[in-house]
Amino acid sequence: WTDEWWRGGLTVDDWAFGLVDGARRPKPALAAVQGTFAEVPFPSSDRAKCLKVSVVVCAYNAASTMGDCLESLGRLTYPDLEVIVVNDGSTDHTAQAAMDAGAVVIHHPQNLGLGLALRSGFAVALEEGYDAVVTLDGDGQHDPAEIPRLLDAARRRHDALVIGHRVIDRSAMPLIRHWTNRFMSWIVSWLAGQSIPDTQCGFRVIRRHVLETIQLTTHRFDVATELLLASARRGWTVTSVPIRTIYQANQRSHIRPLRDGRLVHHLAAWR
Repeated sequence: WTDEWWRGGLTVDDWAFGLVDGARRPKPALAAVQGTFAEVPFPSSDRAKCLKVSVVVCAYNAASTMGDCLESLGRLTYPDLEVIVVNDGSTDHTAQAAMDAGAVVIHHPQNLGLGLALRSGFAVALEEGYDAVVTLDGDGQHDPAEIPRLLDAARRRHDALVIGHRVIDRSAMPLIRHWTNRFMSWIVSWLAGQSIPDTQCGFRVIRRHVLETIQLTTHRFDVATELLLASARRGWTVTSVPIRTIYQANQRSHIRPLRDGRLVHHLAAWR
């Protein structure tokens, strides 16, 4: 195609190079280009290999970011993907924003915590027969466009669990949050017997057989630690993939070092 600006007002005399002729009638080249773009980024030969995926977004009073998050998910061209939003007792318009975007919405009448919210989402995904679950935060911190990268790592390496490794400008992160993340990642990696540089990242791919064979019991943000250690105890490998993080300076960390430290002390008996 050409337009007035690029032609400088001149008439194009030779249309041999284009996808249409001078009267804008499609040429065979147009069908070839359309067919090629239909195969991007998932050629038909690879579609059968793609995991059937449910994206679980847990949200509490996230109406201001939910629309953008789900809009980004809607732009993905992944062949078989469903979005489940767990509205964990929000008092704002989170649920309505999710429904307006066409997501499947699970309602908790009151705030029960991330652990129970994830378990609600996992139960629906398993019941509907999905091969894997992607979890990400609804606060805009994670970029849904990176989901295919995590899924590709899970498919190629056949790993049970793939977790994001956030690349963050340390100067933008509160010091206590930075050191808490480093401490938790160090001790959980030691307990798991494998290096996991960002154990508290909420951007993950979890295979179906993991969710079917581990029993999660924690209710709040300590579920991140429990999930990794339970998987490691089963002998499964956890792969980390570097991801971009859209960090907001006014976001508060929900990790509590003392509370999560007690969890780690309790789970240390597994080693």
